[in-house]
Amino acid sequence: MEHVDDTWGDAAVAAGLGSLDLRRLGDTTFEGDSLPMPGGRVFGGQALAQAVLAAGHTVDESRVAHSMHGYFLRPGDASRPIRFEVEELRDGRSFSARRTHAFQDEKPILSMIASFQETQDGPEHSVRMPEVPPPDALASVIDVFSPFAGHPTADFWLNSAPFDVRHVEGSIFMEPDKAPKQYQTAWMRVRRALDVSDLMHRALLAFGSDQVILEPALRRHGASWTTPGMAFASLDHALWWHRPARADEWLLFVQDAPTAQSGRGMCGSWVFSEDGRLVASVAQEGMLRMPEGH
Repeated sequence: MEHVDDTWGDAAVAAGLGSLDLRRLGDTTFEGDSLPMPGGRVFGGQALAQAVLAAGHTVDESRVAHSMHGYFLRPGDASRPIRFEVEELRDGRSFSARRTHAFQDEKPILSMIASFQETQDGPEHSVRMPEVPPPDALASVIDVFSPFAGHPTADFWLNSAPFDVRHVEGSIFMEPDKAPKQYQTAWMRVRRALDVSDLMHRALLAFGSDQVILEPALRRHGASWTTPGMAFASLDHALWWHRPARADEWLLFVQDAPTAQSGRGMCGSWVFSEDGRLVASVAQEGMLRMPEGH
């Protein structure tokens, strides 16, 4: 299909990478800035990516991030810096473990543990990627939001969000799915080619993994991001990096929402490279409150 030109892409990617350019305050202490957000709160995926980078900067480059588990503790103020403090929990023969706390006003807004491993040989298998339309056949987030330039949410996705997202089942940014379902598939990649480290690509995958992770729960209940009276927030986030991948190449997020209860919804993703390799798995539980009668 024909797509709208992404005239904002360079600035958006520069803004995203700028938020990941951490300032080193000490051996295990770092500081970073946030992307401007429509509601003024720090975007969780960005804070996760920053926490992964802070931890990674304290580990030997021969060890790559293979898993992280984080809890969002308080909303952060996107207009102010975030301080990241890394605790060096263990350096074994093959694995290193780090705990990263993110602070504002001396209060933690995020707590994360990440594990890093020396590259090793071992048995291999994975699930197969489903057959879906290619990215070029689908509407881009740029196509969806270009007509609404000037609206705060549209301007965030056009000017600040470093990722292009293309939904196979159609986006629910502006309106609900007309045939609610508990799953969705979406392609995602950084909007410009990058010359960055493997650690940065892994951090960017963490960043992007939080962009649409709760959408299957919204889709299942006939809601969209603009449903009046709805409230949602990420509670925790887990990510496993299985194989190397580039965040500036198309990745397919195969997502579902197996359960929702007590004002919480659970969502998960398998992430595939365009050539069909399973490169990551993601899980998140979020607060999910629908308007009465929805």
